[in-house]
Amino acid sequence: MQQNIERIILAGLCYNEDYLRKVIPFLKPEYFSNASERVIFNKINQYVNEYNAPPSKQAIIISTTDDKSVSETQYSEIQEIVNDIEQGDSKQQWLLDETEKFCKDKALFNAIMEGIQIIDGRNKDMGKDALPSILSEALAVGFDNTVGHDYIDNASDRYEFYHRLEEKLPFDLDMFNKITEGGLSNKTLNVALAGTGVGKSLFMCHMAAGHISQGRNVLYITLEMSEERIAERIDANLMNLPIGQLKDLSKQMFDDRIAKINSKIQGRLIIKEYPTASAHAGHFKSLLNELTLKKDFSPDIIFIDYLNICASSRFKAGSSANSYTIIKSIAEELRGLAGEFNLPIFTATQTTRGGYGNSDVELTDTSESFGLPATADIMVALINTEELEEQGVIMVKQLKNRYADPTTNKRFMIGVDRARMKLFDLEDPQAGLTDSGASKYDETPVFDRKNLSVEKDYGSIKF
Repeated sequence: MQQNIERIILAGLCYNEDYLRKVIPFLKPEYFSNASERVIFNKINQYVNEYNAPPSKQAIIISTTDDKSVSETQYSEIQEIVNDIEQGDSKQQWLLDETEKFCKDKALFNAIMEGIQIIDGRNKDMGKDALPSILSEALAVGFDNTVGHDYIDNASDRYEFYHRLEEKLPFDLDMFNKITEGGLSNKTLNVALAGTGVGKSLFMCHMAAGHISQGRNVLYITLEMSEERIAERIDANLMNLPIGQLKDLSKQMFDDRIAKINSKIQGRLIIKEYPTASAHAGHFKSLLNELTLKKDFSPDIIFIDYLNICASSRFKAGSSANSYTIIKSIAEELRGLAGEFNLPIFTATQTTRGGYGNSDVELTDTSESFGLPATADIMVALINTEELEEQGVIMVKQLKNRYADPTTNKRFMIGVDRARMKLFDLEDPQAGLTDSGASKYDETPVFDRKNLSVEKDYGSIKF
């Protein structure tokens, strides 16, 4: 029966142009178990790509005649199969349904066979951690019944989309709300680019503290620092204390401040530590399921500190895959995780050596892989120089933005209190900066301390 459906599909591709155009994007050569049928499908596919029409039987045979990779024995079998192809009388909907079932069955079968190779150690590039994603992709195979957005006929739908209020997670910093048009959207991957010591973890800890202060549930995954060190930074932020003074608090004073935070904050924070380069999106997915079952906890946002020291579920350590492929794969897996759980993920990445200390970081300063900015929904650079550090500010530059026009508010400043692990708005966040980025500057602009709108409570819990 399997052989019959494969021959029926090949006949449909030759004689039914409407059927061909609907199914050819979803068919793959590896779905055909017979080598000769695989060659025939490839010849049909090549003809369609070149001439945008179904091929005749003669065209298939002639193209096979010129193919030196086809042996004489196989050529005879191909001729026999092609000559036997006849126009069928099956209803098109039945043919579409059977073809979709064929694609699903073959994708799952191939995934299982690939999984067996991985388990047996015959696949040198992929480890057992890749099995869930391979099976998930196979199970997701199916025909997309939509044929696209008709510009005129679907204009009303488009108008409703423009006026639909999207649920977003706002920041506690005004400029970030401006450049994202109100906050982070679900199913997005958001990235901060910074050099070593600039403040990637400070930035994400402040954002995490801001979100739980707004009543959101936050999952903070760390692959660099311990859970206690991350919690220490968030303590300093929410308690409004220099981080060095936390150890000077008595147990009673510490408990009183925690109780006050608990009474003011509705959101929950879970911090989970993994060893560096040991965890990937598959581990994070398992963690999310465990948190739901064991703690009745579902996050509204996930922070991952940071992307470059995550593992890939598809490529195992030491494989022949290069850093571009691995980092791009990690970014795609994290973005897929955000889509699956309908939430935003915020992470960070390192600059190259050339980008460290540079006052005008570019996308090309992303370390290891340019595939990361290609996957991210927004990417901002956090820039710190000696002059900026003396003034207690960090420069933010938009590198990529799918939320809004990245040339508007391209660069701006935010205040930083490193002792308290806090960021804050400035009265004039763009003083001395070129907003559009049309003209570049050579020197870091100097800020007046009077422009810094610093309040001791930073709008958070007062003690």
